Amino acid sequence: MSHFVEGLHDVFARFGAVTTRRMFGGHGVFHEGLMFALVADDVLYLKADDASVDAFHRLGLGPFVYDKAGKTMAMSYYLAPEGILDDPEEARAWAVLAFEAALRAKKPPLDAKAKERG
Repeated sequence: MSHFVEGLHDVFARFGAVTTRRMFGGHGVFHEGLMFALVADDVLYLKADDASVDAFHRLGLGPFVYDKAGKTMAMSYYLAPEGILDDPEEARAWAVLAFEAALRAKKPPLDAKAKERG
């Protein structure tokens, strides 16, 4: 694990406990079992959705992209603002925004869907 990834525990300390896990050649960053950030090549990206993506766009921050079968694919994780690595309150605010996007994206358990159908 890189020093960058190890340091994220301190970066997000005011937000709460985070765990990291290797995945897809990078690392996922989790809080309460939900992935709210990813790290690729020691670059931090935060989860975004329709409700939060404008905050990233206003700062000119783009999505994480990768190539798949010759096509460029964009994920719903956006480059984190530089300042959050050095500012605990800024890190907490952006982590909350990303975690809320992860909560909204969370699919309900299958049996909850079945109960809704009756």
